[in-house]
Amino acid sequence: MALFRSPASPLRPSLRLRRLLNASRSKLCLRSPTAMAMASSSSSSASEHTEPMPASAKLFHVPALNALEMERIADETMHRYSRSNNDAKRKGRGTVIVWFRNDLRVLDNEVLFQAWCSSELVLPVYCLDPRHFATTHYFGFPKTGALRAQFLIECLEDLKRNLVKRGLDLLIRQGKPEEILPSIARTFGAHAVYAQKETCSEELDVERRVCKGLQLVALSSKATSNELSGTDPSIDAKPRHASGISFKEDPQLHLMWGSTMYHIDDLPFGIDHIPDVYTQFRKSVESKCRIRDCIKVPKYLGPAPSTSDWGCIPTLGQLGLSLDQVKRGMKFSGGENAALSRVHEYFWKRDLLSTYKKTRNGMVGADYSTKLSPWLATGCLSPCLLCEEVKRYEKERVANDSTYWVLFELIWRDYFRFLSIKYGNSIFHLGGPRKVKRNWSQDGKLFNCWKDGCTGYPLIDANMKELSTTGFMSNRGRQQIVCSFLVRDMGLDWRMGAEWFETCLLDYDPCSNYGNWTYGAGVGNDPREDRYFSIPKQAQTYDPEGEYVAFWLPQLRMLPKDKRHFPGRLYIQQIVPLKFGNNPRQHGTQTILSDRQRKSRR
Repeated sequence: MALFRSPASPLRPSLRLRRLLNASRSKLCLRSPTAMAMASSSSSSASEHTEPMPASAKLFHVPALNALEMERIADETMHRYSRSNNDAKRKGRGTVIVWFRNDLRVLDNEVLFQAWCSSELVLPVYCLDPRHFATTHYFGFPKTGALRAQFLIECLEDLKRNLVKRGLDLLIRQGKPEEILPSIARTFGAHAVYAQKETCSEELDVERRVCKGLQLVALSSKATSNELSGTDPSIDAKPRHASGISFKEDPQLHLMWGSTMYHIDDLPFGIDHIPDVYTQFRKSVESKCRIRDCIKVPKYLGPAPSTSDWGCIPTLGQLGLSLDQVKRGMKFSGGENAALSRVHEYFWKRDLLSTYKKTRNGMVGADYSTKLSPWLATGCLSPCLLCEEVKRYEKERVANDSTYWVLFELIWRDYFRFLSIKYGNSIFHLGGPRKVKRNWSQDGKLFNCWKDGCTGYPLIDANMKELSTTGFMSNRGRQQIVCSFLVRDMGLDWRMGAEWFETCLLDYDPCSNYGNWTYGAGVGNDPREDRYFSIPKQAQTYDPEGEYVAFWLPQLRMLPKDKRHFPGRLYIQQIVPLKFGNNPRQHGTQTILSDRQRKSRR
């Protein structure tokens, strides 16, 4: 998750724009204290059954397995990727804290494994940072909408259960990590904090603050010891924990890389020399790098330190959010068990991996693509474990373009994360990494039409309704449809779209989100900087019978299929004309201007 972005450009939304945006905020927004107390915290699980629904209002559970099936599949996968305690050597002493961040899993978690190896007692901690639930930097949207907050709650509940199975537990605290972690280290006498390394400015700032806070722990401990020894020698001033170790130095913060398929230390070039074109990066890492094996964590990780207060995972209401039950589209279940179950369902049960490349541009239902991104973003699923499952599938079933294409997409994910290190805060700047100067509009009324799905273009509106209802949108919908429309046809500041996605997406992470938006807006790495995607052409190619738009805009289902994308006066008025042609041909196609014609119009 992202925190506060540092100022990137003098361009700021006006007070009038903020009021327009705030006035039209949807159910995802933060609520008043009174509403917080009244908000419901319940949410149906993926195992619940729904009443039969017409095709236009069908609910797709992801994964579509009941609780018992998910438990069984998770146990089998846990066994496959775990090691016996007899095979693991534990030589450490004392107590170590594991600070869970965006790595909410047990399997292939080097942070957890190294913490276990270097200690006698492991204390897992998760901090609910209030900054995650504040507002975005430029346009004041909620940083975490209700859909992602509910998904996070489910991830934490699942992580806690899995840790308990291995002899640990999860300490939950609400507050800033730089305040909570030093306090916990002092209380439990921890000599180290282990955590996953992040790459963006806000997360890096928190890491620095935590490190500084830990440095003060030893100083205060020594001071307390001296004071007590001078007043009452019968008082034991040493922090109590395993082996009776006291602070000789400040507790150390150990940050470990674990968010990509290719490890940062294995890249064939330094971060500053990462190619600016994805294909060059991909070919280089594929030919010169090896993907590391999954780290097999011991089956038993206990014992945990003794405490009477492990804290409680908050409800949505306690976070100041509320959420209508998802009744249409996809409903994702959070947690590592759900992630492993989805891998099993998509790869092994339904054998869909073998056709992924052919179906990945679909738009309706849960099975046209893997749908694994929400669990990758929260770290419930390791990209290396996913790679091993692909390789196992290729060995036991089939290896083809589709199995490779899942790895191809994971390399894209790696690429954006490495670029976030190379380019730093420029990925959040208006001009992007290439410092492009362009006049962008911040028209609040136009933007509200886009985010609320009221543009008059059914393909745009259906995608935006899916996003606000489910927290998900297809890759094509994100880049070639709604992003292209916002920046090319509406001419709006691309950061408005990026920040709204930050609010809504279940699979939000700053690297991929802002990487894709800078790419789509022509301010990122794409050498074809001014690409334009025709909405009529996208509709004809990927939703030729209008099933997707009819699913999300039921009023269009009564229309003939060839009229659903351009229903004329039977639908709301179009808010802007398309930049390169507004009228489809008789069969739903559109003439797109040549590159030369486009340049002559600029």
